[in-house]
Amino acid sequence: MAKQIRHAATTVALKPKRVDVLRVVDGRTAKEYSIPIQLGAIHAPDLRQIRVSDEDFGLMSYDPSFLNTASCKSSVTFIDGATGTLRYRGYPIEELAGKRNYLEVAYLLVNGRLPGKNQLADWLHNITYHTMLHENVKKFMDGFHHDAHPMGMLVSTLAGLSTFYPEAKEVQNVELRQRQIHRLIAKMPTLAAFAYRHSIGMAYIYPSNDLGYAENLLAMMYRPSWTTDYTPDPVLSKVLDLLFVLHADHEQNCSTQAMRTVGSSHADPYTCSAAAAAALYGPLHGGANEQVIQMLREVGSKENIPKLIRQVKGGRRLLMGFGHRIYKNRDPRAEIIKKVAGEVFAVTGRNPLLDVALELEKVAESDDYFIKRHLFPNVDFYSGIIYQSMGFPVDMFPVLFAIPRMSGWLAQWQEMLLDPEQKISRPRQLYVGPRVRHLPAAPNPTPPG
Repeated sequence: MAKQIRHAATTVALKPKRVDVLRVVDGRTAKEYSIPIQLGAIHAPDLRQIRVSDEDFGLMSYDPSFLNTASCKSSVTFIDGATGTLRYRGYPIEELAGKRNYLEVAYLLVNGRLPGKNQLADWLHNITYHTMLHENVKKFMDGFHHDAHPMGMLVSTLAGLSTFYPEAKEVQNVELRQRQIHRLIAKMPTLAAFAYRHSIGMAYIYPSNDLGYAENLLAMMYRPSWTTDYTPDPVLSKVLDLLFVLHADHEQNCSTQAMRTVGSSHADPYTCSAAAAAALYGPLHGGANEQVIQMLREVGSKENIPKLIRQVKGGRRLLMGFGHRIYKNRDPRAEIIKKVAGEVFAVTGRNPLLDVALELEKVAESDDYFIKRHLFPNVDFYSGIIYQSMGFPVDMFPVLFAIPRMSGWLAQWQEMLLDPEQKISRPRQLYVGPRVRHLPAAPNPTPPG
C-alpha cells in the first residue's frame, strides 16, 4: 500500500520506489534470491548470501582482468566504446581538444570543473613555480647507467620524490594534498627532460617560468645549453599540448588501477604515481605506439602491406595500433590526431612512415576481416609517428604518455580517497592448490658408533 504524507490542507500519495532486481535460482539448492541492481550493476558482496550451507563462504564472481567488473564509482571520465565517445567530467573530448590547453584540462580533471579567470591564474602560478627539482634529484639521476631507459628513470625518481616531501603522507590533509598535486603535475616535464638529457650525456636544462607547459618540455629537452638561445616551434608546442589533452585520462585502465590500488593503502601520491608509471611502462599499455613504429619500419613500404595483412589474418602477428579493449568503434582521439598531423609535417617534413600508415589504414578499413572485428586505428597509431617526427626517440614515448596522464591519475587518486565506499584493495581468489599437505616423517637418526 502506498505511503501518504499529510500536510495541513492536502494529502499526497507517494508511490513505492521501484527497485530493479536480478532474480537468481541456485541450481544446487533450488533457492531463489533477489539481488538489487543499481546503475546497471549488482553489488558483488550480495552474492555471498547464495550458499549451500551455513559453513559455505558464499558465492563469488570470477573475473580475471576485470573484463566485466566495476571497481569503483567515478565521475572523472566517461567512455562509451560502442559509439566511440570520450568525455572528461562530461565535456566531449572533441570540444576540449584545441579549445582548452592541457593545464586547463588538468584543472578540470582534478577539480571537476573548468577554471574561472582567477582560478586559472592561481593554478598556473602554482604549477609554474613548482617545476624545479631539488638539486639532490639530479645526483640521484646521475647514478643511472648512461643507457638506462628514460621510463625506468622516471619511475624511480617519482618514487624517490616521496623522500623529499615527507608531509605527502598526510593524504587526508586537503591543503597538503593539493600541494602534492601541484608538484607532481609541475615536475613531470622536468623529470622527463632530465631523464632524456642523462640518456644522451648532456647537461640538464632547468625549466623556465616564461614558457608554457609543453614549450618547457621541448626547451628542456632540445636547448643545446644555457648559453644558447632556443625557442620551441609554436606549432609543435601547440600539437604537443593537444596530445597531452588527449592522453590526460582514460578511465579505469591498468595504470589508473595501479594508482587507485596503491593509493587505497593511503600511500603518498609520489609512491602511487611511481606504481602507475610502472604499469604504464609495460609494452601492452604505454609502449603501444612504440610497437606501431616498429611495425611500420618492418613493413617499410606500401608494397609490403598485403604480406602484413596475410600474416595478421593467419594469426602470425598482431596489427599494432588497431582496435582497443574498450572502443568497439573509432577511437575519437585518433581522429583528432590525424587531423593535426599535417601541421606537424609542415614543420618537420613528411615522415615516410606516414604513407605506409595511411595505406595500411585504407586497406584495413575496406576489409571485412577487420571491420567485423572492430579493428579501427586507435590513438597509438598516429601519435607515435608524430612523436618521431618531432624528434623524440622511441624510448621516450611512454614518458610522453606519463606526463599528461599524471593529472588523470591524481584526479582518480583523490576521488578514491574521498569515496566513503572505498577501502584498501584486497581482491578474493579461487584457490586451486592442494587442500592440505603434511611433511614426511623425519628419518630416525643414526645411532652413534
